[in-house]
Amino acid sequence: MAGLLIALFVLLLAAVLLLRRASQGQRQAGLPRGQVIYADTGAWRRTERPLFSRQHRLTGKPDYLVDDSGEIIPVEVKSGAAPPQPYPSHVLQLAAYGLLVEEAFGTRPSYGIVHYRDRTFAVDLTPGLTDRLFSTLDEMRQQGKAGDVPRSHDNPAQCAACGYRPFCDQSLV
Repeated sequence: MAGLLIALFVLLLAAVLLLRRASQGQRQAGLPRGQVIYADTGAWRRTERPLFSRQHRLTGKPDYLVDDSGEIIPVEVKSGAAPPQPYPSHVLQLAAYGLLVEEAFGTRPSYGIVHYRDRTFAVDLTPGLTDRLFSTLDEMRQQGKAGDVPRSHDNPAQCAACGYRPFCDQSLV
């Protein structure tokens, strides 16, 4: 009987330690409290299918979606150091994920999270931000219809990492 009690105590202690370690890992990844229901990093489970909005002609794969008491929070993880404020492109990326979450789950998140290596930002997903996203998408689609779109940078390192470089007639590298 004493051996059984000791074994149960050891199992309980191991469970508490594993839960604590999981909670620390979740915080280090920049995730809010809640259950991770989608992960595109491949670190925790298989990679998920992209979210898709037929209405907005938009697709995306957030790094994580966390169910925080019924609110689905998109989380984007960036490997670089944090700027003073999140980069505008990262903010628009979260806005897009907000639309995708709304269409996929029927509920619009009130905020999203962008986590840099050394800092995490909560970004309010406001109607004004959604309007900025639609405006940016319209502009991108119009530019995509133009015959010859000039490159938008002079950074060879960015050019070297670009997925379109093999097809680009303006490659810097």
